[in-house]
Formats: sequence, structure tokens, C-alpha cells
Amino acid sequence: MNKILITGASGFVGSALAQRLLLDPSLELVLAVRNAGQVETDQAKVIAIGDINRHTRWGEALEGVDVIVHAAARAHVLNDGSGNPVAEFRKTNVEGTLALAQQAAEAGIRRFVFISSIGVNGAETGDLPFNESSPSAPHADYAFSKLEGENALKKLLADYDMELVIIRPPLVYSASAPGNFNRLLKLISAKAPLPFWGVKNKRSLIALENLIDFIYVCLSHPAAANELFLISDREDVSIEFILRKLAEGMNQKIILFYFPSWLIALVLTAVGRKSVYSQLYGSLVIDSSKATDLLGWRPVLSTGEALKASGRLFKKM
Repeated sequence: MNKILITGASGFVGSALAQRLLLDPSLELVLAVRNAGQVETDQAKVIAIGDINRHTRWGEALEGVDVIVHAAARAHVLNDGSGNPVAEFRKTNVEGTLALAQQAAEAGIRRFVFISSIGVNGAETGDLPFNESSPSAPHADYAFSKLEGENALKKLLADYDMELVIIRPPLVYSASAPGNFNRLLKLISAKAPLPFWGVKNKRSLIALENLIDFIYVCLSHPAAANELFLISDREDVSIEFILRKLAEGMNQKIILFYFPSWLIALVLTAVGRKSVYSQLYGSLVIDSSKATDLLGWRPVLSTGEALKASGRLFKKM
């Protein structure tokens, strides 16, 4: 393992992975971005590949590469204005992924690490946590496209020697996280009262640092070949715990109050945001023991430490 291609190298996960791998002098990096100028570095080769779809040509980016980390994806789009969101997700997350894998396999690349999503398993857990044997039950277009991407990769690579590693993380958090986590950080920073007092749900999360460390292990560990991993911080915490640790990191008080969760569910469902209720009030628990048992991996940060660090760094931004 000497030359690594990271797709989505200007994104949330891809950019953090690039920063981590640049610390390893034994590695040579190729960073694939959509547009020239998104990443500027003299420590790696940067290639602008445009939109990722079935027509994307990866020849230059694949030259001499040993391992690909495919972090690029069309992710959740708030108020998606496209006429056919499902088709748009498939163009990138299925057809684009398959085109890259096909060209990579034909070029003799050794390993393909695919960053998928826990959404493939579903939006919430019941009495049992999700693990690698849990059935697939995606509820959102993005998650459906990730499942289709996984299945297409497994079918394609059955005819090639290229190894496939699939990683399904839950919510990935840090001070620079996008989406709902960023909104929580802003609300806490603004000292807004929040209706989460007494909420006893359980959520598995993964700190960005922990995910990057796990991907690093999967680049070369022989036992990771052709395996699926559900990965997390290996701690399950409530939304109240998350908020309090973020506020502690910001060194400020947080105001939580009780509000009937059923009423919040009713309002969010009425405005078409039922998924937000699931993410904030529902439980989603992951059993990540396979990563430890098979690869010997353990999180480098605890959830409490990482949440406090996220709050502290966000306050400085």
C-alpha cells in the first residue's frame, strides 16, 4: 500500500482523511475533486474529475494507485429541487460508483473502500442493535442509493480480484460537520432553549477522528478484505447527553425544557420532516464489535471527549 486515491477529497470526510494520510510519509496521495481549486496542496496530486456519473473517466487518477477510498457521494439535499431526486442519487451513488470500480478493477487496483451509510439498515432500531447481519431497510432516497451501490459493487467485483471493503457509519460529527449536527451547534452557541429535557433515546455516533482512524486501518489490514463493517464510537448516548457535552465544550450553560415528544412528532410529520424527529428523538444503536474482534480496532476518542472538543472548536470558528 503506497498510493491512495481519495474521491470527494474536498468534502467533510474526504478532506479529513487526506489530512490524516498526509502525515504518513510512506503514502502517496491522489485527491479527486469536482472542480480545480477546491483543494490546494503541493503534498499530493490533485485531479479535477467533474461530476461523478457513468461517463466519468478516471484514467489519470488511477495511474499507479493501490487503494481507493470512495468518499464522494451525492448526499442528503435539503429542499431538493431536482425533478427526480431518486434518479439524481443513482447517477452519482450507483452509476458513478460502478463506473469507478469497473475502471479500477480493470486497472488492477488492489482494494476499493466504499463509504456507505447506516441508513442502509434503517432509520431507527428497536430492541436489538444493528450489526453486519441485520437486514437492509433503507427509508430515504440517499440510503436506497447507497444500498444499490453496495449491491452493484459486490456483483461487479465477483468477477475481479479487487478487494471490497464497505463501511457504514452513523452520524459523523465534529466542529465542522454539516447538516443537523451543525444546526445543533449553532443553536447551542446562540443559547437557544431546546425541547430535549428528559429525552432518554440512545444514539450511536462516530467522531470524525474515529472514522478516519478506522478507514486508515482498512486501507491495509488483510482481514478487512471483502468485509462489511458497521462502525461507531462504541458508546450509545441520548440527545440530552450530546447537547450537554457540546455546551460543556463551549463553556456555556444550556437551557433544556420539557415538551411532549408526540406533539413534536405531529408537527414535524405535518411539515414533511418526520426524519428529523427520528434523528433527534428516536434510537439508533449499532453493534460495532466486529471491527474490534476482526481488526483489533478501538476508537481513539470517547464520545464525551469528542463532543466536548467539537463544541470547543466550533466556538473558536
